[in-house]
Amino acid sequence: MASTETKSTQPSGLAGIEAGLDALDVVTPSGRAPFRRTFVDKILPPVLATVLLLVVWQITFKIVDDPTKLVSPVDVGRELQNAWLEGKLLGYIWTSVSRGLLGFLFALAIGTPLGLLVARVKVIRAAIGPILSGLQSLPSVAWVPPAVLWLGLNNSMMYAVILLGAVPSIANGLVSGVDQVPPLFLRAGRTMGATGVKGTWFIMLPAALPGYVAGLKQGWAFSWRSLMAAEIIASFPDLGVGLGQLLENGRNASDMSMVFEAILLILFVGIAIDLLIFSPLERWVLRARGLLVKS
Repeated sequence: MASTETKSTQPSGLAGIEAGLDALDVVTPSGRAPFRRTFVDKILPPVLATVLLLVVWQITFKIVDDPTKLVSPVDVGRELQNAWLEGKLLGYIWTSVSRGLLGFLFALAIGTPLGLLVARVKVIRAAIGPILSGLQSLPSVAWVPPAVLWLGLNNSMMYAVILLGAVPSIANGLVSGVDQVPPLFLRAGRTMGATGVKGTWFIMLPAALPGYVAGLKQGWAFSWRSLMAAEIIASFPDLGVGLGQLLENGRNASDMSMVFEAILLILFVGIAIDLLIFSPLERWVLRARGLLVKS
């Protein structure tokens, strides 16, 4: 009788364990979070940080008490308002953003195949790998003088500086992602017939996405910094007034309100691109791998 009870309870215990393990694999659909929680978790913290920054800025302005060295947030806000009313504000932003995004797309088209070649071909990796790492650590501003001498003061010079700054980061990010792909994935892909281009497209690139996305994010940062350096140094009326040119104009005019206006706009664009493009892309990659944990 005792043995019968032991046998009857054992399967139920195993069944409970199996049910628990199966439950771990089930993705339960989560409804939309209430607005109150979204407001407290995501909206309120950056708003409070911005308010704190403005307060510290205003206090520092009162302590410095020298408009030639530091202006108040009100003065900068007035400068932004004037640029908006004059219809210039969006033009400043669009001139730089259009250059930056187009240059980044060019860098993406070059850096991705270059990263695959470096990651998969040993000879190319031995020859080019150290050069890419060296170029990635080279300040992008160093490319502005030779680019001006090679191409002149035009948009081609701007794109050349962006490419030289962003391509190494994108390529190295993809190399890092490919290096972290488990060999078992590639062997399983070859077993199922995914070789050559199919293996690269369906197995290697999806598995290397975390490193690749990190490289893309860093590549955009290098693109944006390279463009700002080019606009500041190689200013020319025919190129239009971008954010870097606006910053240089403020320096030449000793107008601190214009200088801080340009700095805030450059910062705003960087944050906006990250929130609109790269943060959703990172969340999608994490969610696809079951790594996006919601509390």
